[in-house]
Amino acid sequence: MKPKYFGGLDFGTSGARISIINCQKKLIHSDVTAYKYGFKDPKSWVISCAKLLKDTPEYIKKDLSKISISGTSGTLLACSFQGKELGNSIPYNQICKVDKETLHTISENINSLKSPYSGLSKALELISIYGENILLRHQSDWITGWLLNNWAFGEEGNNIKLGWNIAKGCWPKSYNSLSWKKSLPFIVKSGEILGKVDESIVNKLDLSRELLIISGTTDSNASYIAAEVAKDEGLTVLGSTIVLKKYTKKPAYITGVTNHKLNGDWIIGGSSNAGCKILSEFFSDSDIEELSRQINPSKTTNLSYLPLNSNGERFPINDPKLKPILTPRPVSDSLYLHALLEGLAKIELKGWEKLKELTGTLPSKIVTIGGGAKNPQWRYIRQKIIRIPIITSKKTTSYGTALLALNSKLNNPRSGFLSEFS
Repeated sequence: MKPKYFGGLDFGTSGARISIINCQKKLIHSDVTAYKYGFKDPKSWVISCAKLLKDTPEYIKKDLSKISISGTSGTLLACSFQGKELGNSIPYNQICKVDKETLHTISENINSLKSPYSGLSKALELISIYGENILLRHQSDWITGWLLNNWAFGEEGNNIKLGWNIAKGCWPKSYNSLSWKKSLPFIVKSGEILGKVDESIVNKLDLSRELLIISGTTDSNASYIAAEVAKDEGLTVLGSTIVLKKYTKKPAYITGVTNHKLNGDWIIGGSSNAGCKILSEFFSDSDIEELSRQINPSKTTNLSYLPLNSNGERFPINDPKLKPILTPRPVSDSLYLHALLEGLAKIELKGWEKLKELTGTLPSKIVTIGGGAKNPQWRYIRQKIIRIPIITSKKTTSYGTALLALNSKLNNPRSGFLSEFS
Protein backbone atom coordinates (compact mmCIF):
# COMPACT_ATOMS: atom_id res chain seq x y z
CA MET A 1 0.00 0.00 0.00
CA LYS A 2 1.30 3.48 -0.92
CA PRO A 3 2.25 5.59 2.12
CA LYS A 4 -0.47 8.10 2.96
CA TYR A 5 0.79 10.64 5.49
CA PHE A 6 4.07 12.25 6.46
CA GLY A 7 4.71 14.20 9.63
CA GLY A 8 6.99 16.99 10.77
CA LEU A 9 7.49 18.17 14.34
CA ASP A 10 9.30 21.43 15.05
CA PHE A 11 10.54 22.47 18.49
CA GLY A 12 11.08 26.20 18.82
CA THR A 13 11.79 28.58 21.67
CA SER A 14 8.21 28.98 22.87
CA GLY A 15 6.63 25.67 21.97
CA ALA A 16 6.20 22.83 19.49
CA ARG A 17 4.19 22.43 16.29
CA ILE A 18 3.16 19.44 14.19
CA SER A 19 2.28 19.36 10.50
CA ILE A 20 1.07 16.29 8.64
CA ILE A 21 0.85 16.22 4.84
CA ASN A 22 -0.18 13.74 2.16
CA CYS A 23 1.70 12.56 -0.94
CA GLN A 24 0.57 15.67 -2.82
CA LYS A 25 2.15 17.94 -0.13
CA LYS A 26 -1.27 19.07 1.03
CA LEU A 27 -1.52 19.97 4.72
CA ILE A 28 -3.90 17.49 6.38
CA HIS A 29 -3.43 18.30 10.06
CA SER A 30 -1.59 20.82 12.21
CA ASP A 31 -1.46 21.66 15.90
CA VAL A 32 0.64 23.66 18.37
CA THR A 33 1.37 23.41 22.07
CA ALA A 34 3.32 25.47 24.60
CA TYR A 35 6.06 24.01 26.77
CA LYS A 36 4.98 22.88 30.22
CA TYR A 37 8.23 23.62 32.04
CA GLY A 38 9.91 26.11 29.71
CA PHE A 39 12.26 25.84 26.78
CA LYS A 40 15.42 24.70 28.57
CA ASP A 41 13.84 21.65 30.20
CA PRO A 42 13.95 18.53 27.95
CA LYS A 43 10.92 17.17 29.80
CA SER A 44 8.94 19.94 28.08
CA TRP A 45 10.03 18.64 24.69
CA VAL A 46 8.89 15.05 25.19
CA ILE A 47 5.64 16.12 26.87
CA SER A 48 4.90 18.38 23.89
CA CYS A 49 5.91 15.69 21.41
CA ALA A 50 3.70 13.12 23.10
CA LYS A 51 0.73 15.51 23.29
CA LEU A 52 0.90 16.51 19.63
CA LEU A 53 1.14 12.91 18.46
CA LYS A 54 -1.47 11.63 20.92
CA ASP A 55 -3.93 14.34 19.84
CA THR A 56 -3.50 13.59 16.12
CA PRO A 57 -6.73 12.08 14.72
CA GLU A 58 -6.76 8.28 14.75
CA TYR A 59 -7.36 7.91 11.01
CA ILE A 60 -4.17 9.90 10.35
CA LYS A 61 -2.03 8.12 12.94
CA LYS A 62 -3.08 4.77 11.49
CA ASP A 63 -1.57 5.70 8.11
CA LEU A 64 1.30 7.92 9.29
CA SER A 65 4.28 6.36 7.52
CA LYS A 66 7.24 8.67 8.26
CA ILE A 67 8.01 11.51 10.66
CA SER A 68 10.94 13.86 11.17
CA ILE A 69 12.03 16.33 13.85
CA SER A 70 13.49 19.84 13.58
CA GLY A 71 14.73 21.90 16.49
CA THR A 72 16.73 24.96 17.45
CA SER A 73 20.25 24.74 16.09
CA GLY A 74 22.86 24.84 18.82
CA THR A 75 20.68 23.91 21.82
CA LEU A 76 22.69 21.17 23.53
CA LEU A 77 22.05 18.87 26.47
CA ALA A 78 23.80 16.12 28.37
CA CYS A 79 22.15 12.73 28.80
CA SER A 80 23.14 9.27 30.00
CA PHE A 81 24.09 6.53 27.56
CA GLN A 82 20.48 5.37 27.87
CA GLY A 83 19.22 8.81 26.81
CA LYS A 84 18.09 10.04 30.25
CA GLU A 85 18.47 13.82 30.47
CA LEU A 86 20.84 14.89 33.25
CA GLY A 87 19.52 18.43 33.58
CA ASN A 88 18.41 21.41 31.57
CA SER A 89 19.81 22.07 28.11
CA ILE A 90 22.04 25.02 27.25
CA PRO A 91 20.07 27.13 24.72
CA TYR A 92 21.43 28.17 21.34
CA ASN A 93 21.77 31.82 22.39
CA GLN A 94 23.51 31.30 25.74
CA ILE A 95 27.14 32.26 26.19
CA CYS A 96 29.40 29.71 27.91
CA LYS A 97 32.47 31.01 29.71
CA VAL A 98 34.88 28.11 29.42
CA ASP A 99 38.68 27.92 29.61
CA LYS A 100 39.91 29.76 26.52
CA GLU A 101 43.17 27.81 26.30
CA THR A 102 41.34 24.48 26.24
CA LEU A 103 38.83 25.84 23.73
CA HIS A 104 41.55 27.11 21.39
CA THR A 105 43.54 23.88 21.64
CA ILE A 106 40.59 21.73 20.65
CA SER A 107 39.19 24.09 18.00
CA GLU A 108 42.09 23.62 15.54
CA ASN A 109 41.97 27.29 14.52
CA ILE A 110 38.34 26.93 13.43
CA ASN A 111 37.10 30.38 14.40
CA SER A 112 33.46 29.38 14.74
CA LEU A 113 34.34 26.84 17.44
CA LYS A 114 36.18 29.47 19.48
CA SER A 115 33.00 31.48 19.95
CA PRO A 116 31.38 31.40 23.43
CA TYR A 117 28.13 30.59 21.55
CA SER A 118 29.59 27.51 19.84
CA GLY A 119 28.48 23.96 20.46
CA LEU A 120 32.01 23.15 21.55
CA SER A 121 31.79 25.79 24.30
CA LYS A 122 28.48 24.29 25.41
CA ALA A 123 29.96 20.77 25.33
CA LEU A 124 32.86 21.80 27.56
CA GLU A 125 30.43 23.50 29.94
CA LEU A 126 28.25 20.37 30.17
CA ILE A 127 31.28 18.13 30.69
CA SER A 128 32.47 20.39 33.51
CA ILE A 129 29.09 19.86 35.19
CA TYR A 130 28.33 16.18 34.49
CA GLY A 131 31.69 14.62 33.68
CA GLU A 132 32.79 12.76 30.56
CA ASN A 133 30.55 9.67 30.78
CA ILE A 134 27.67 11.36 29.00
CA LEU A 135 26.15 11.78 25.56
CA LEU A 136 26.01 15.25 24.03
CA ARG A 137 22.89 15.68 21.92
CA HIS A 138 21.16 18.60 20.24
CA GLN A 139 17.45 19.20 20.68
CA SER A 140 16.30 17.58 17.42
CA ASP A 141 18.61 14.59 17.80
CA TRP A 142 17.62 13.93 21.42
CA ILE A 143 13.88 13.93 20.63
CA THR A 144 14.55 11.67 17.63
CA GLY A 145 16.38 9.34 20.00
CA TRP A 146 13.37 9.33 22.32
CA LEU A 147 11.13 8.13 19.49
CA LEU A 148 13.64 5.42 18.51
CA ASN A 149 14.80 4.53 22.02
CA ASN A 150 18.26 4.88 20.49
CA TRP A 151 20.33 8.03 21.06
CA ALA A 152 23.30 7.03 18.88
CA PHE A 153 22.58 9.41 16.01
CA GLY A 154 23.19 13.06 15.27
CA GLU A 155 22.05 14.83 12.09
CA GLU A 156 24.88 16.66 10.31
CA GLY A 157 23.30 20.13 10.18
CA ASN A 158 22.48 20.14 13.87
CA ASN A 159 26.09 19.28 14.72
CA ILE A 160 27.95 21.91 12.70
CA LYS A 161 28.24 24.19 15.74
CA LEU A 162 29.69 21.26 17.68
CA GLY A 163 32.43 20.88 15.08
CA TRP A 164 31.12 18.57 12.36
CA ASN A 165 32.52 19.49 8.91
CA ILE A 166 29.86 18.78 6.29
CA ALA A 167 32.24 19.32 3.36
CA LYS A 168 34.78 16.79 4.64
CA GLY A 169 32.32 14.55 6.50
CA CYS A 170 34.31 14.41 9.70
CA TRP A 171 35.03 15.92 13.10
CA PRO A 172 38.19 18.03 13.54
CA LYS A 173 41.32 15.88 13.82
CA SER A 174 41.91 17.23 17.32
CA TYR A 175 38.73 15.46 18.45
CA ASN A 176 40.38 12.07 17.89
CA SER A 177 42.43 12.49 21.05
CA LEU A 178 39.59 13.76 23.22
CA SER A 179 38.86 11.63 26.27
CA TRP A 180 35.16 12.41 25.76
CA LYS A 181 34.95 11.54 22.05
CA LYS A 182 32.50 8.77 22.97
CA SER A 183 30.06 11.54 23.94
CA LEU A 184 29.72 12.64 20.30
CA PRO A 185 26.96 11.25 18.05
CA PHE A 186 27.28 9.03 15.01
CA ILE A 187 26.55 11.54 12.24
CA VAL A 188 23.90 10.88 9.58
CA LYS A 189 22.62 13.05 6.75
CA SER A 190 19.32 14.88 6.96
CA GLY A 191 16.46 12.81 5.57
CA GLU A 192 17.94 9.37 6.33
CA ILE A 193 15.72 6.58 7.62
CA LEU A 194 16.93 5.68 11.11
CA GLY A 195 14.48 2.92 11.99
CA LYS A 196 10.97 2.25 13.23
CA VAL A 197 9.39 3.99 16.18
CA ASP A 198 10.03 2.16 19.46
CA GLU A 199 7.35 -0.26 20.64
CA SER A 200 6.90 1.60 23.94
CA ILE A 201 6.08 4.83 22.04
CA VAL A 202 3.70 2.93 19.76
CA ASN A 203 1.73 1.68 22.76
CA LYS A 204 1.82 4.98 24.60
CA LEU A 205 0.70 7.17 21.70
CA ASP A 206 -1.34 4.72 19.59
CA LEU A 207 0.99 5.02 16.59
CA SER A 208 1.53 2.64 13.70
CA ARG A 209 4.22 0.03 14.32
CA GLU A 210 5.44 0.70 10.78
CA LEU A 211 6.11 4.39 11.42
CA LEU A 212 9.63 5.26 10.25
CA ILE A 213 11.73 7.87 12.05
CA ILE A 214 13.66 10.17 9.69
CA SER A 215 16.76 12.14 10.64
CA GLY A 216 15.72 15.76 10.96
CA THR A 217 17.31 19.15 10.50
CA THR A 218 17.62 22.56 12.11
CA ASP A 219 14.57 24.79 12.45
CA SER A 220 15.95 27.35 9.99
CA ASN A 221 16.75 24.67 7.41
CA ALA A 222 13.21 23.35 7.77
CA SER A 223 11.93 26.89 7.18
CA TYR A 224 14.04 27.10 4.02
CA ILE A 225 12.58 23.82 2.78
CA ALA A 226 9.03 24.95 3.62
CA ALA A 227 9.36 28.29 1.83
CA GLU A 228 10.76 26.64 -1.33
CA VAL A 229 13.29 29.45 -1.80
CA ALA A 230 14.75 29.87 -5.32
CA LYS A 231 18.51 30.12 -5.83
CA ASP A 232 18.39 33.87 -6.52
CA GLU A 233 16.15 34.53 -3.49
CA GLY A 234 16.78 34.73 0.23
CA LEU A 235 14.93 33.62 3.34
CA THR A 236 14.28 35.62 6.50
CA VAL A 237 12.82 33.79 9.51
CA LEU A 238 11.15 36.23 11.90
CA GLY A 239 10.83 34.10 15.01
CA SER A 240 12.23 34.62 18.49
CA THR A 241 15.42 35.45 16.63
CA ILE A 242 16.08 36.69 13.08
CA VAL A 243 17.63 34.09 10.78
CA LEU A 244 18.83 34.78 7.23
CA LYS A 245 19.66 32.16 4.58
CA LYS A 246 20.54 32.16 0.89
CA TYR A 247 22.12 29.95 -1.75
CA THR A 248 25.88 30.16 -2.24
CA LYS A 249 28.27 28.54 -4.69
CA LYS A 250 30.78 27.78 -1.94
CA PRO A 251 30.79 27.84 1.86
CA ALA A 252 32.44 30.61 3.89
CA TYR A 253 34.03 29.63 7.17
CA ILE A 254 33.85 32.66 9.45
CA THR A 255 32.55 33.07 12.97
CA GLY A 256 28.80 33.60 13.20
CA VAL A 257 28.07 32.23 9.73
CA THR A 258 26.70 28.74 9.09
CA ASN A 259 27.04 26.55 6.00
CA HIS A 260 24.50 23.82 5.37
CA LYS A 261 23.76 21.49 2.48
CA LEU A 262 20.17 21.10 1.30
CA ASN A 263 19.36 18.96 -1.72
CA GLY A 264 23.02 19.10 -2.74
CA ASP A 265 23.24 22.92 -2.63
CA TRP A 266 25.25 25.03 -0.18
CA ILE A 267 23.10 27.34 1.92
CA ILE A 268 24.83 30.10 3.85
CA GLY A 269 23.25 32.03 6.71
CA GLY A 270 23.37 33.53 10.14
CA SER A 271 21.23 33.93 13.26
CA SER A 272 20.99 37.20 15.14
CA ASN A 273 20.36 37.48 18.86
CA ALA A 274 17.56 39.91 18.01
CA GLY A 275 14.03 39.06 17.01
CA CYS A 276 10.41 38.85 18.06
CA LYS A 277 11.34 37.77 21.58
CA ILE A 278 12.34 41.32 22.48
CA LEU A 279 8.90 42.57 21.43
CA SER A 280 7.23 40.16 23.84
CA GLU A 281 9.25 41.70 26.67
CA PHE A 282 7.20 44.87 26.31
CA PHE A 283 3.94 43.92 24.56
CA SER A 284 1.46 41.06 24.33
CA ASP A 285 0.56 39.63 20.94
CA SER A 286 -2.75 41.53 20.98
CA ASP A 287 -0.93 44.73 21.93
CA ILE A 288 1.46 44.32 19.00
CA GLU A 289 -1.42 43.75 16.61
CA GLU A 290 -3.33 46.82 17.85
CA LEU A 291 -0.31 49.13 18.12
CA SER A 292 0.91 48.10 14.67
CA ARG A 293 -2.33 49.43 13.18
CA GLN A 294 -1.44 52.83 14.64
CA ILE A 295 1.97 52.90 12.91
CA ASN A 296 2.50 54.89 9.73
CA PRO A 297 5.32 52.79 8.26
CA SER A 298 6.14 55.37 5.57
CA LYS A 299 7.47 57.65 8.33
CA THR A 300 10.76 57.28 10.23
CA THR A 301 10.97 57.55 14.03
CA ASN A 302 14.58 58.85 14.24
CA LEU A 303 15.05 56.61 17.30
CA SER A 304 18.11 54.36 17.04
CA TYR A 305 17.59 51.14 18.97
CA LEU A 306 19.61 47.93 18.99
CA PRO A 307 16.87 45.48 20.07
CA LEU A 308 18.91 42.44 21.09
CA ASN A 309 17.15 39.82 23.20
CA SER A 310 20.06 39.82 25.65
CA ASN A 311 23.70 40.87 25.88
CA GLY A 312 25.84 39.59 23.02
CA GLU A 313 25.40 39.20 19.27
CA ARG A 314 26.24 36.36 16.87
CA PHE A 315 25.34 37.75 13.44
CA PRO A 316 25.71 39.99 11.43
CA ILE A 317 28.58 40.81 13.77
CA ASN A 318 30.09 38.47 16.33
CA ASP A 319 30.41 40.36 19.61
CA PRO A 320 29.55 38.51 22.84
CA LYS A 321 29.83 41.80 24.78
CA LEU A 322 27.46 43.87 22.64
CA LYS A 323 24.64 45.36 24.72
CA PRO A 324 21.06 46.12 23.66
CA ILE A 325 19.95 49.73 23.23
CA LEU A 326 16.27 50.00 24.19
CA THR A 327 16.09 53.50 25.64
CA PRO A 328 15.02 56.27 25.81
CA ARG A 329 11.45 55.03 25.61
CA PRO A 330 8.92 57.50 24.21
CA VAL A 331 5.54 58.06 25.87
CA SER A 332 3.72 56.60 22.86
CA ASP A 333 3.66 52.78 22.85
CA SER A 334 3.02 52.69 19.10
CA LEU A 335 6.05 54.92 18.51
CA TYR A 336 8.16 52.64 20.69
CA LEU A 337 7.03 49.54 18.79
CA HIS A 338 7.64 51.37 15.50
CA ALA A 339 11.23 52.17 16.55
CA LEU A 340 11.88 48.59 17.71
CA LEU A 341 10.67 47.26 14.35
CA GLU A 342 12.98 49.72 12.58
CA GLY A 343 15.88 48.54 14.73
CA LEU A 344 15.18 44.91 13.83
CA ALA A 345 14.93 45.80 10.13
CA LYS A 346 18.33 47.54 10.30
CA ILE A 347 19.87 44.41 11.80
CA GLU A 348 18.33 42.38 8.97
CA LEU A 349 19.77 44.82 6.41
CA LYS A 350 23.26 44.46 7.90
CA GLY A 351 22.79 40.70 7.74
CA TRP A 352 22.02 40.77 4.03
CA GLU A 353 24.98 43.09 3.45
CA LYS A 354 27.20 40.59 5.28
CA LEU A 355 25.94 37.71 3.15
CA LYS A 356 26.53 39.82 0.03
CA GLU A 357 30.19 40.21 1.10
CA LEU A 358 30.46 36.42 1.29
CA THR A 359 28.42 35.42 -1.78
CA GLY A 360 28.75 38.39 -4.11
CA THR A 361 25.02 39.03 -4.47
CA LEU A 362 21.99 40.28 -2.62
CA PRO A 363 18.79 38.25 -3.01
CA SER A 364 16.43 39.36 -5.77
CA LYS A 365 13.55 38.73 -3.41
CA ILE A 366 13.22 37.96 0.30
CA VAL A 367 10.80 35.22 1.32
CA THR A 368 9.72 35.68 4.93
CA ILE A 369 8.44 33.01 7.29
CA GLY A 370 7.66 32.95 11.01
CA GLY A 371 5.35 34.81 13.39
CA GLY A 372 6.69 38.25 12.51
CA ALA A 373 5.97 37.68 8.82
CA LYS A 374 2.27 38.22 9.51
CA ASN A 375 2.75 41.89 10.44
CA PRO A 376 2.10 44.07 7.33
CA GLN A 377 3.48 47.25 8.93
CA TRP A 378 6.75 45.52 9.74
CA ARG A 379 6.94 44.17 6.19
CA TYR A 380 6.56 47.73 4.85
CA ILE A 381 9.25 49.02 7.25
CA ARG A 382 11.62 46.21 6.28
CA GLN A 383 11.13 46.77 2.56
CA LYS A 384 11.69 50.53 2.96
CA ILE A 385 14.97 49.96 4.86
CA ILE A 386 16.30 46.91 3.00
CA ARG A 387 15.08 47.97 -0.47
CA ILE A 388 14.51 44.44 -1.69
CA PRO A 389 11.04 43.05 -2.57
CA ILE A 390 9.60 41.04 0.32
CA ILE A 391 6.92 38.36 0.19
CA THR A 392 5.39 36.33 2.99
CA SER A 393 5.22 32.54 3.06
CA LYS A 394 2.41 31.07 5.12
CA LYS A 395 4.16 27.70 5.37
CA THR A 396 5.38 26.73 8.84
CA THR A 397 8.71 25.25 9.85
CA SER A 398 7.02 21.96 10.77
CA TYR A 399 5.59 21.84 7.24
CA GLY A 400 9.16 21.91 5.93
CA THR A 401 10.07 19.11 8.31
CA ALA A 402 7.12 17.09 6.97
CA LEU A 403 8.41 17.67 3.41
CA LEU A 404 11.76 16.29 4.59
CA ALA A 405 9.98 13.13 5.77
CA LEU A 406 8.06 12.87 2.49
CA ASN A 407 11.22 13.14 0.39
CA SER A 408 13.34 10.76 2.48
CA LYS A 409 14.79 7.75 0.72
CA LEU A 410 13.57 4.24 1.37
CA ASN A 411 16.93 2.65 0.63
CA ASN A 412 19.27 1.44 3.36
CA PRO A 413 17.08 1.75 6.47
CA ARG A 414 19.06 1.85 9.70
CA SER A 415 16.63 -0.16 11.80
CA GLY A 416 18.56 -1.77 14.62
CA PHE A 417 21.84 -0.09 13.59
CA LEU A 418 24.11 0.54 16.58
CA SER A 419 21.52 -1.13 18.80
CA GLU A 420 24.26 -2.01 21.26
CA PHE A 421 25.42 1.60 21.51
CA SER A 422 26.36 2.28 25.10
